[in-house]
Amino acid sequence: MGFEKAREMFEAGLTGGDEVGASFCVVRHGEVVLDLWGGHADRARTRPWERDTIVNVWSVTKTVTALITLLVADEHRIAPEERISRFWPEFAAAGKRDVTLAHVLSHSSGLSGWREPLATEDLYDWEKCTSLLAAQEPFWAPGTAPGYHAVTQGYLLGEVVRRITGDTVGAVLAQRVPADFHIGLPAGEDARVAELVPPETPPFSGGDLTEIQRNAAHNPPIPPEVTATRAWRAAEIPAGGGHGNARSVALALSTLTDPAREHLTVQALREHSAGTDLVLGMPIRWGLGFALGETFLPRPRTMCWGGSGGAFVAVDLDSRAVLAYAMNRMSGEVTDMRGLLLALAAWESLD
Repeated sequence: MGFEKAREMFEAGLTGGDEVGASFCVVRHGEVVLDLWGGHADRARTRPWERDTIVNVWSVTKTVTALITLLVADEHRIAPEERISRFWPEFAAAGKRDVTLAHVLSHSSGLSGWREPLATEDLYDWEKCTSLLAAQEPFWAPGTAPGYHAVTQGYLLGEVVRRITGDTVGAVLAQRVPADFHIGLPAGEDARVAELVPPETPPFSGGDLTEIQRNAAHNPPIPPEVTATRAWRAAEIPAGGGHGNARSVALALSTLTDPAREHLTVQALREHSAGTDLVLGMPIRWGLGFALGETFLPRPRTMCWGGSGGAFVAVDLDSRAVLAYAMNRMSGEVTDMRGLLLALAAWESLD
């Protein structure tokens, strides 16, 4: 059967660990080779986590949005170094004429938040969010340092996709990627959505905030409870509002393990920004849409990212495998290890 260690670890998390409900999946060469799910879809533990249960995966959404952006750029023969203002002329304002697609994909455009304070509900207004970003000045010189674009990256990439194709990221995703992953969830899918269980303690703030971190805090508050509303689910929030499970994330991103896409992955694996992230306050190396994992993951040609509370995905280009984890009990730890530990156990069976 294989993957015994990962199976045992997953089951232990559900029966004696901290999980409420969760899923873990490995897709290799485009085929599902491990598919685990279990537990409960609600905090009261009255509704089982089924095979088709989906959940808001927070920033793992960014990896799917990056995939769509890379596919669209490739289809239209657009290099990562192309200026965004070529497609979005208004974006050239306030010194951003030379900001490139690669700057946004590698979190180095200087647009880590909005200068104008926004309410959570403003995130449902695409035109407002994008027009404000187009008009504002970057918080630091683009291309000089990474600074995590926690919410803004999705609007920036999404608007580029819309300007090029005439469709939203969610629409392009539905048309071109055969996976049960949604950016903008139809109301008919609500019954499948697992309830997010907020962390018992808020995430550690990391101490005193720098000026740039305070600026990034201009991202509106997004409490976990808001994900249960129809307004949140319906909105396209391409940096953190995606709904799926481990299988759908892994199947979507397996597009990048196709040998026919090697030219894309070569670009994505190249370091485009690096250093101490001005927002996260930690050292990081960014490719295009993913953190580069060669210093802490078993395979050197691996890129990854996680979502608030614990969701995780890694794309291993040497094994042509994608390893993904999604759950509903959020951790308050800055670095939650559940998904990574499951991935490390699964990697042993990929050797």
